[in-house]
Amino acid sequence: MMAATKIREAARLTDHHPPRRIVTGHDENNVAMVLIDAPADNTRRAADGRASTLIWCTDALPADIAAGVDIEDMGARKLGTAPPADGSRFAVIEFTPRSVTPMHRTETIDYVICISGEIDMQMDQSTVTLRAGDVMVQRGTNHAWANRGDQPAKLAFVLIDAKPLGLGQPVTGAQTARSSSN
Repeated sequence: MMAATKIREAARLTDHHPPRRIVTGHDENNVAMVLIDAPADNTRRAADGRASTLIWCTDALPADIAAGVDIEDMGARKLGTAPPADGSRFAVIEFTPRSVTPMHRTETIDYVICISGEIDMQMDQSTVTLRAGDVMVQRGTNHAWANRGDQPAKLAFVLIDAKPLGLGQPVTGAQTARSSSN
């Protein structure tokens, strides 16, 4: 009960509005069309109120983009921090004011876009601040996110599985990814 109360209290710090998610494809006659147009509703909340909304993932590279309207909604899968092995993970994360994540590292190349707000990425011996409009390419570094301000920070993350660095204990897709049917 205490954890649920803590999440509800922290959630009030962020006015979470799931992003509109538009997924395109082709019908059986190879005509381009919109397959999904709805709010992304696969959101996990952390105890500090952080909201992580999965937009889409892939479980192979190259990705399967076969024609047809009967596709798996790859945004409905349940994933951990890392993408599936040999795949990718696209999520939008809202960081509540005055929140800090634990230090962690994934065996991924990450494209990070600061949509709104301001946030610090702490690394082993340095810190970099991202502001709205900034773009980062992160290459498997040990890091933590810290929103030291009084406004939420919203970031878009694309994580792509990468070759192991052989450093420490990374969070890996093989340990955390599972399909929604499991």
